[in-house]
Amino acid sequence: MRRTSSLHMENKNVCSLFHYTLFIDWMQMGNTERERGLFMDKTTVIGILAGLAALIGGFLWEGGQMGGLWEKTAALIVFGGTIAAVVISFPGSRLRSIPNALKMAFGRKSTNAQQLIDDIVAMSTVARREGVLALENQAHTHENGYLRDGIMMIVDGTDPELVKQMMELEMDAIEEKHEGYAKIFEAAGGYAPTMGIIGTVMGLIHVLGNLSDPASLGPSIAVAFTATLYGVATANIIYLPIGSKIKARSMEELRVMEMIEYGILAVQAGENPQIIRKKLGSFLLAEDSFEPLKLVPEAKRGMIHETQK
Repeated sequence: MRRTSSLHMENKNVCSLFHYTLFIDWMQMGNTERERGLFMDKTTVIGILAGLAALIGGFLWEGGQMGGLWEKTAALIVFGGTIAAVVISFPGSRLRSIPNALKMAFGRKSTNAQQLIDDIVAMSTVARREGVLALENQAHTHENGYLRDGIMMIVDGTDPELVKQMMELEMDAIEEKHEGYAKIFEAAGGYAPTMGIIGTVMGLIHVLGNLSDPASLGPSIAVAFTATLYGVATANIIYLPIGSKIKARSMEELRVMEMIEYGILAVQAGENPQIIRKKLGSFLLAEDSFEPLKLVPEAKRGMIHETQK
């Protein structure tokens, strides 16, 4: 009896581990993260809860029982198998980035693009009147690190082509990091339905191997299909949507970085401040319409185009 109880508790702990990890990291986010401009994205939480409520509500509406949706062995096979497959698929360094990926999916940065445009235009005005060396003090105090580093490069007299190359290298690195975040959840979304099918097949093997009680065949088969439900539901309500949200957040961040890059190069080239404001304002229009940016000649961010398809 003690052995059975211990096994039950072990199954329950393993099954809930991955979903506990999905939400606990955000709950532990303290004031430090909020001070950095990271706030909770309610749409992600509302979407997941609404999806689960729709599935469970539809099941109960048809006369199902809430207890019929819980099957510990199916949960162990699906969730434990999914976790194991993800752990096998990625190195430890990538797995340790899951908390940051969750912050990106469940949080949003309070980036004021219009304020960034105003700052860049003000810097261009100063640069045209007093030279780019006059921007050093402003660069040191600006809160946006990407803009700060770019301004410092032009203050140091770095060649425009090298400035562009350095800034695009940083964008590429950030895009690759975000893509790595998304791939973890996309992989989980691919493994979960397969684990569900495996669990169902294993359940059917058990049922068909014991035909001594024909009256119990129906309920036993229904229980076996619970594994498929777990796998398909979690893949399409949790894992894959989180991967898509990470890509969407990445697209927004890269869009702002491309705008900053264009603005810094325009400041270095000595363009008219009002022309710079007009051009950078086009980035805000593109953000509102979610159309590909056309101002940056080499805007070939793979994740952006993939998300927009």
